Amino acid sequence: MRIAMIDPSLFTWPYDAALALAMQEAGHEVAIFGKPIESSEAGPAHALLRTHFYRELDSAFAKKLPRAAFLLSKGIIHVRDMVSLLSELRAFRPDVIHVQWAPLAIVDRWFMPQLRAIAPLVMTVHDSVPYNGSPRSYLQRLSAVAIMGGFDRLIVHTRVAQQRLAEYQLDANKIRLIPHGPMGVAPVLASESFSSAPPKQPGGPVEILLFGRIKPYKGADVLIRAAAEMRPEILRQCKIRIIGKPFMDLEPLEREIREKGLSDYVSLEPRFVAENEVGQLLAATDVIALPYREIDASGVLMSCLSAGVPVVASRIGLFAEMLEDGKHGRLIAVDDHVTLARALEELVVNPDLRARMGAEVKQLRGDMPSWASIATMTVNLYRELTGTPGNASGPGRSKRERGNESLEGEASA
Repeated sequence: MRIAMIDPSLFTWPYDAALALAMQEAGHEVAIFGKPIESSEAGPAHALLRTHFYRELDSAFAKKLPRAAFLLSKGIIHVRDMVSLLSELRAFRPDVIHVQWAPLAIVDRWFMPQLRAIAPLVMTVHDSVPYNGSPRSYLQRLSAVAIMGGFDRLIVHTRVAQQRLAEYQLDANKIRLIPHGPMGVAPVLASESFSSAPPKQPGGPVEILLFGRIKPYKGADVLIRAAAEMRPEILRQCKIRIIGKPFMDLEPLEREIREKGLSDYVSLEPRFVAENEVGQLLAATDVIALPYREIDASGVLMSCLSAGVPVVASRIGLFAEMLEDGKHGRLIAVDDHVTLARALEELVVNPDLRARMGAEVKQLRGDMPSWASIATMTVNLYRELTGTPGNASGPGRSKRERGNESLEGEASA
């Protein structure tokens, strides 16, 4: 099959890349239509990326624009790029158009009829609460639910998301639950990264890590307040790291760290974590902290499973569906920094508990479906829409491909 994957801002590039590579490995042709991306972030799927969106905004000049001017420019360019996308897709002639994100739904919904005229439409709903309720995403949230009704199929990763979409009065027959796959470095690279990481020193600090894109819903402020709540004699045994590319103003977090006297124990590292660093970063970690306010599936959690360390997370979304409190770590209520502090204290002082829970977390990784399986589930969903038969020896042929063969046969008769 020929698949056009649409993610203009590459909001979920690691997911896009993993799924696209797995489908390509199965013999399908995949093109990802998105924005330019740094080579350090792209990885092996870069060859599948068509840099169609926001090319002008990749310049040094554009990146220095005030935020309001940058967003206005991006909105205008988005409309132009959606118009030209129609021409590109007609030339590409996909069997399915799989939208990962509609970043400006109030505009994107008007392109749905033209897109459907090209091929059936599938959308992965990564956030059943659009943009995790981010207050900075008001314009993006407009029509974010309404546009879902225009797709032929909707993919979700959790039962909670499936239920939430049904509560939006969306057609339950269109909703499919397909699990999220393991994320992070590739298996070989992961083993090299873990083995090459410096061994942890006996008696060294217990490292607690929150990493990934720094956004308001991820609860970095909750972790900082939990650190302030911890008993001083236990906090002194810790090194708490918040690492990731920032998508919010960090000054309030930095101020809180200073004002609460946490500078010796809490570090804020605003930078992109390259794929080849993830393994080493996780190898040095003793506890993963994920005090999110909202989430469906989490690529960060999927990246952490190979590390085999306990996870302290909010009791929401995939965290609640995948992790068992007391077995894989601790589950806490949203915004409950006091309980988070107690959970971290328990793990800091008890290395045997960390080892036992970490082993259970690593077992989760082994029990997860592979990306090859997830690609098969996704392609089977496409086949529902296209009428393409599957077979054990190959990816099958679309109606368009079979139609072309028929025309060629008639022309040669």
